[in-house]
Amino acid sequence: MPDYLQQEIKFLTGVGPKRAELLNKELKIYTFEDLLYYFPYKYIDRSKFYQIRDLNPELPHIQLKGKIIGFEQLGGGRKKRLVAYFTDGTGTIELVWFKGLSYIQKSLMLNKEYIVFGKPGFFGGKYNVIHPEIEDSIRNQNVIKAKLQAHYSTTEKLKKNYLPSRAIAKLINNLLLQIKDKINETLPEYLIQKYKLISLQDALFNIHFPQNAEILKKAIYRLKFEELFYIQLNILQKRSIRLNKFNGFVFSRVGDFFNRFYEENLPFELTNAQKRVLKEIRKDVGSGKQMNRLLQGDVGSGKTLVALMSMLIALDNGFQACIMAPTEILANQHFETVKKFLDGLPINVQLLTGSTKTAARKEIHEQLMNGELQILIGTHALIEETVKFKNLGLVVIDEQHRFGVVQRAKLWKKNHQPPHVLVMTATPIPRTLSMTIYGDLDVSVIDELPPGRKPIKTIHLYDSKRLRLFGFMRQQIAQGRQIYIVYPLIKESEKMDYKDLEDGYESISRAFPPPKYAVSIVHGKMKAEEKEVAMNLFIKGKTHIMVATTVIEVGVDIPNASVMVIESAERFGLSQLHQLRGRVGRGADQSYCVLMTGYKLSNEARKRIDIMTKSNDGFEIAEADMKLRGPGDIEGTQQSGLAFDLKIANLGRDGQLIQYVRDIADNILDDDPWLEKNENQVLKNQLKKIAYKKMDFSVIS
Repeated sequence: MPDYLQQEIKFLTGVGPKRAELLNKELKIYTFEDLLYYFPYKYIDRSKFYQIRDLNPELPHIQLKGKIIGFEQLGGGRKKRLVAYFTDGTGTIELVWFKGLSYIQKSLMLNKEYIVFGKPGFFGGKYNVIHPEIEDSIRNQNVIKAKLQAHYSTTEKLKKNYLPSRAIAKLINNLLLQIKDKINETLPEYLIQKYKLISLQDALFNIHFPQNAEILKKAIYRLKFEELFYIQLNILQKRSIRLNKFNGFVFSRVGDFFNRFYEENLPFELTNAQKRVLKEIRKDVGSGKQMNRLLQGDVGSGKTLVALMSMLIALDNGFQACIMAPTEILANQHFETVKKFLDGLPINVQLLTGSTKTAARKEIHEQLMNGELQILIGTHALIEETVKFKNLGLVVIDEQHRFGVVQRAKLWKKNHQPPHVLVMTATPIPRTLSMTIYGDLDVSVIDELPPGRKPIKTIHLYDSKRLRLFGFMRQQIAQGRQIYIVYPLIKESEKMDYKDLEDGYESISRAFPPPKYAVSIVHGKMKAEEKEVAMNLFIKGKTHIMVATTVIEVGVDIPNASVMVIESAERFGLSQLHQLRGRVGRGADQSYCVLMTGYKLSNEARKRIDIMTKSNDGFEIAEADMKLRGPGDIEGTQQSGLAFDLKIANLGRDGQLIQYVRDIADNILDDDPWLEKNENQVLKNQLKKIAYKKMDFSVIS
């Protein structure tokens, strides 16, 4: 049976090569199975029939039973339309079509009973339905009957080629009739019994053609349960295999490097959260198992310090360590930060990026090979074939979603044995998302800010208050501070009246003229060298204001920058707004984030602005973001490992179910880690099927 479902979609009755090509391109439906798992996005109750005399234009959809008593073609040119006069004995309504007029008139007969379905309108004192669904009331016997009518997402291209939602439903109808009683169960019987699930066959029939709301609810639950359960079982089994299969280097001691740093160089007392996370890391690296840990912490929570202290433990045990950052600016910044932290300690730290000169590169390679170089910081230049370590013990990956999994795999292969891996992210990830994306990593959270950090004040201003904003900016500059102004667009869009970068730069330059003020500009379309020059002018304090697009979102650390102005803030997502706000508040001064918007705000934009002005907590904001936008849109998740395509579950709404199925999967693996028991063969086979569909890099993090 599974092979039957893998048949190409063109072989299904009603499809053929031309339609198959469209379904491939537009909906990524290639096989019978893809179509079977193409679920509806909504349902409309088709159990109720209305009478024409009871209609009102407020009704969302209506279903009528009656006869066509006459046709008329009206208008000319583009306004040409076919009108059918339809009656059910209680009144008359007009059915109107603007396309396919002659075909429709030929295919419908006078005085024959039809069922009409559509959205009622009211025009010129008469009710009408434009482009109604219409079918013979003596229904085709070969149609699966459903009280709730499923609606499927389709595209303009598909609609033009006669594949609207109804046509997709018809294809699914054909498929289900073909495979009736042939759908193999994908969960073991003991799970179905214990957790009171309906069979897979019943679930798939009722998700497409539900007989009532109750059975639809059971079908949705069964399919969500299975989808999330297999994701968790897959992740947890891989984690279990990694822990059992890959021995890690044992960092058995904390020695001179760590202790001297702690006593002489530590810039401030560690927070309790930092101490807790360091304990978790020390336990991992001393266990003999390879560490794969995700270090989550809000912007400015001190993740780099924790990562550095972890690297010092590696050095104390005779190993080398490296930090891989996504951009040169960020790699440079890590290098400067680490050097400053380690000032006076006999530790060799080097920087390797695309800009490193040949002679310096050669020296770095030699020192890496002979072990003289203890800490290497760099960009993807670290994964070039020529870069070889003597004994790499710990890899720190910053902002991991900026790296492809394959790139991380290359770094991981630089040893005869996998190094310990610490992944840092400054984008707090909601718990349900991290359980799913990073489920095979152990998670550490730094959930408090170092002492002396003042919470950033976030203010919302409308465009009309711009002069007030300029006055505030002048005050801040007079106090020696610097300011970011971020725009969502580079050039003005005809469709959008949002402030564009170039226009903004001109007006800022007029309001803050030289020589008293210096303004620089940075955006994604500039050459790397130009960008670097502009950034460095701002970093060195030679410009007061940086006008930029979101290129400054990740990693720029300028303690003197105390104001972040975000223009057209309604255009940014919550996590993006939070990341941008995190660019200020790096020093001891009070910092501000100003959200500028127009008066016309959608409900969702208003909610985002509201959350930002009320909360500085990245985790709270990430949860709110996921609820507002859904997990698929949250920045970075697609790259960072959401390698599965959720068909029905929703990570934002199904958090409790994720935890529930994770516990079930955990218990099964505790009892039968390799799924060797007879009752678990179904699980083992399903996991093989999942593994076959995608390459496995999960052991790399």
